[in-house]
Amino acid sequence: MPAPKNIFKKKLAAGERQIGCWLSMAEPYLAEISASCGFDWLLIDGEHAPNDIRSISQQIQAIARSSSHTVVRVPIGRDWIIKQVLDAGAQNILVPLVDSGEMAARMVRAVRYPPHGVRGVGASSARASGFGSVSDYLQTADQDICLLLQVENRAGLEALDDILETDGVDGVFIGPSDLAADMGHLGNPGAPEVRAAIREAIGRIRAAGKAAGILAVDPGFAQACIEMDVTFLAVGIDVGLFTKAMRELVARHKG
Repeated sequence: MPAPKNIFKKKLAAGERQIGCWLSMAEPYLAEISASCGFDWLLIDGEHAPNDIRSISQQIQAIARSSSHTVVRVPIGRDWIIKQVLDAGAQNILVPLVDSGEMAARMVRAVRYPPHGVRGVGASSARASGFGSVSDYLQTADQDICLLLQVENRAGLEALDDILETDGVDGVFIGPSDLAADMGHLGNPGAPEVRAAIREAIGRIRAAGKAAGILAVDPGFAQACIEMDVTFLAVGIDVGLFTKAMRELVARHKG
């Protein structure tokens, strides 16, 4: 029996736009609710949210019962955490702050088993293999891992061609907030210079035949990203959605 087929990866490769939402509340119950809403993908944030491998694993399990696909953003591009997230059952990994072709190559190796990579072989006790019930997991897992790399500074933009030429990279995600900060526009990702850099980067990603992704919580910017032919687009963050709804409720009843 082979590893589960990664439908999300296949849809990205086919250029089918996928609409998603950011999960930053580190809460499996919230993840399950979000997964019932019809998003194509949901991102569990291990970089800025208060998540650890246990809470990430619980949210993967909660989302698995739905039609939404799980993407996990690891806190850092290191072999050890990527290994744990893959063993927990994630097939779609987003790595932050990738700024060179060399780092892109390291991340490819991190998601693959030897001899093509360095992923530790512990599948028999991992959820990813059904705790050993997926008999051919070791032989088939690599081909269904989707590796997405986040470019979010000027160094990453300068190395974008090298990153895109790295075999095994499925897509590149542009981080608008960090990019804006690195370009001297802290807190203003809508600055014209930043928007121009994003537009150019997305064009280069799509021209290279890779999936292009971005987070766009502003509806106008989200529509602009669709017009740029973004492949995977996150249109909200659970924390922001919850906070907005709660503040509006208070304002409505307290004047």
